Amino acid sequence: MKRMFCVAIAALTIGLITNSTQAYASSCSNASLKGTYVFTLRGQLLLGDGSSQTIDGIAKQTFDGNGNFTQVDAVATNGVMAPGWRPGSGTYSVNPDCTGAQTIVVSGLPDLHLQFVLAQSGNTIHQVVTDPGLATTAEGERLQAPNR
Repeated sequence: MKRMFCVAIAALTIGLITNSTQAYASSCSNASLKGTYVFTLRGQLLLGDGSSQTIDGIAKQTFDGNGNFTQVDAVATNGVMAPGWRPGSGTYSVNPDCTGAQTIVVSGLPDLHLQFVLAQSGNTIHQVVTDPGLATTAEGERLQAPNR
């Protein structure tokens, strides 16, 4: 009886370890980034004369799961912001290790290039702008789950 109990406990333990490993093991793809996310962004625009300007803003991006997205943002530079929402769009790619790259296109501005990490099973995104002269990061969370 005692031996049977030990075998049962060992089997249960192995089952729990196997199930928890499977639950946390994941691989990402473009499909992992689908739905609407809201972002808070903050950083600096580094000017050629050595001075800088503060950048603060919010954005809402909707990813299609196929490498494309649309967005609206409201960004202030040194506390000055144009009224209304500024539209944009772009492309993204997600690597199997949940890192990725993104290009944002806003009419009248140079394209913006970012790198990101998807976290919390795709529910949060951590972004950094990679273009020279910009030291800006953003944190985003899923607002709306994707339609399945």
